[in-house]
Amino acid sequence: MAGMRWTVLDSPIGQFSVATDGTAVCGTHFGRVTSADDEPGDTLAGRVVAELRAYFAGELTGFTVPVVMPRGSEFERAVWREMTRIPYGETLTYGEVARRVGDPGAARAVGVACNRNPVPVIVPCHRIVGAGGKLVGFGGGLPRKVTLLELEAGVALRRAWS
Repeated sequence: MAGMRWTVLDSPIGQFSVATDGTAVCGTHFGRVTSADDEPGDTLAGRVVAELRAYFAGELTGFTVPVVMPRGSEFERAVWREMTRIPYGETLTYGEVARRVGDPGAARAVGVACNRNPVPVIVPCHRIVGAGGKLVGFGGGLPRKVTLLELEAGVALRRAWS
């Protein structure tokens, strides 16, 4: 994607890279992208880094930065939209997401769409789990998925009890 600029930040899940195109977030990556800068290069990159830091600190439960999905089939885009509807601190199963996008037999295809999500964390594919709440599959590795889910669950509980 032309004009895409990567910025990297340290987080509880390790280095995390974010791509912006000047108008929207268009990618995230677990780890450092070799062309990434350690400081945001534009106002939008600064905003997304600030939101991610607040998210990882348990201070932000919903991202407001604009996101563009640069690729994806119609089904994948439907799954990604559904991911953004999963409330902070909650999970849905692959099967439930499949039902919500109108294809109840497509739980495995939902998993593929999760794996192809170009903007993980901001578009929260980590909130999708296997049947019975089983932790399966995550492009960033299960330890990162566990960390993200534990972060959100802890914040959600503290907010509910305060």
